[in-house]
Formats: sequence, structure tokens, C-alpha cells
Amino acid sequence: MNLCRKLVLGVFLSLFVSAFAHATPDIAAGKERAGMCFNCHGKEGNSKNSNFPILAGQKPAYLVNQLRAFRDGARENGMMQNMAANLTDQEINNLAAYFASEKNVSAGGDSKLATKGESKAPMCFGCHGNKASGMGVTPKLAGQQPAYLQRQLQAFKAGTRKNGPMRGISNMLTDEEVKAVTEYMGSLK
Repeated sequence: MNLCRKLVLGVFLSLFVSAFAHATPDIAAGKERAGMCFNCHGKEGNSKNSNFPILAGQKPAYLVNQLRAFRDGARENGMMQNMAANLTDQEINNLAAYFASEKNVSAGGDSKLATKGESKAPMCFGCHGNKASGMGVTPKLAGQQPAYLQRQLQAFKAGTRKNGPMRGISNMLTDEEVKAVTEYMGSLK
């Protein structure tokens, strides 16, 4: 291989590698930036309001994926799109690392309905992990606000929230089953 080709290949490879090199997430910087999130998502990401999901204890990959989707307009929500619009990739990584490092507090669920939903819950574990603890880019459902999860499943059903597999799964559940399985998810720790 001649010198020119080696030089071009070397420059190309260094640019390629540098494009994917990311600084290590900084939990302290994420915590500092997270103050803007606490009004809706609760102190340390433990929302007590069913309009907003619990972020504490979520997998970093899921949080990064969702914040980028809001920032880039792939996931629609006016408030979240506005909040994420000016976040850099590093700030998103820092926020994800911070919220992932926090312990989530279970929202709880109606025990009678949770018992009914337990038999349907295993269909969620393949993607959302054992006992819905989250896995990669799929969220932790355990301990999440049941009413929030119900709205998300209804949005998947209606097609207003996009995700092919979730649309199919949500369409397999009756409204009563949606309520029961989300109450079960909320009851998990």
C-alpha cells in the first residue's frame, strides 16, 4: 500500500473513531442539570404525579434514546421537545447516568387489580426484563405510575405513540387487562 493511501486511510479511520468517541458520563454534572426535570418528574426522578413517569432507576440507554427522540422530534411531546431541544449528547448522557444512579420508589398499584394483571405481565418480560426491571433501550416498568403506563399503552394502541411491537402487544389487551397489568407493574419494586 502506498504512502498516500495509508495516509488517507489513517485520516479516515481517526475521523471515524473520533465521531463515535464519547466522554464518560458525569453523574454530578447530570444531577446539576437535572434540576429542570424535578418540577415534573419529582425529586431525584421519583414522580408522585401520574402525568409524569418515574425516571429514577431507568436504564441509561433507554433515557438517552428517549431524550434524543424528544430533542430530534422523533417522539412528540411539546414540553419534552422544548426541554430537550438544546441538550447536547454529553448533557443527555450525563442526565441519563444521573437518573439511572438514583433508586426508584415504587408508585404502587391497586392490589386487587394487580393480582388480576400478574398473569398477563410475563408477556412484557421478554423485552422489559425479568420482573419488568428494564433492559437496554426498553424502559423499567416496575414501580412506574400505573395511570402513566395506561396512557402509554392506549397511545400505542391508537398509534399516536409509535413502536411496532408495542402497538401489536397493546392491541392484544382489553382495556380491563391494560388497567390490571399496569397496576401490577406499579406494584413491583
